[in-house]
Amino acid sequence: MTTPMPHAVEPTNGDWRHPRLRRALRSATLLVGGYALLSGLTLLAVILLRHHADLVTDAVWVRASIVVATSLLMVSFAVRAGRGHSRSYLRLRLASGIMLVAIAVIVALPGAFPVWLRAEQGVCGMLLLGVVVLVNGRRMRSAFAAR
Repeated sequence: MTTPMPHAVEPTNGDWRHPRLRRALRSATLLVGGYALLSGLTLLAVILLRHHADLVTDAVWVRASIVVATSLLMVSFAVRAGRGHSRSYLRLRLASGIMLVAIAVIVALPGAFPVWLRAEQGVCGMLLLGVVVLVNGRRMRSAFAAR
């Protein structure tokens, strides 16, 4: 007679509707939503601070606009992935990974952007790191690959 181990992981049987995977998708959607909200607030700050050339450069305008657009796309990917759309899941995986790398470059480049934007991008990067970890888990990948 075998007893289940307390640390044993409940199998998901490759089904994206499994409660554990649904929770992970919901968490990823919330993280992406936080990323979109922060990105929108940053664009609002850019608009409000537009007359301060030391705080808002052309590069800041471009970066803030791109981040808002991609964050809104990622929200749509996350919502659709949560409904079981495998292509949206793949898009979410790719977009979150690519944006995380882009943010790491922005934060690491000295002098390319003002400190306040690099700090905001650092927070965005932490949110996206959570998304990347959640959507790239083995069980999540296998559940969507089975579709």
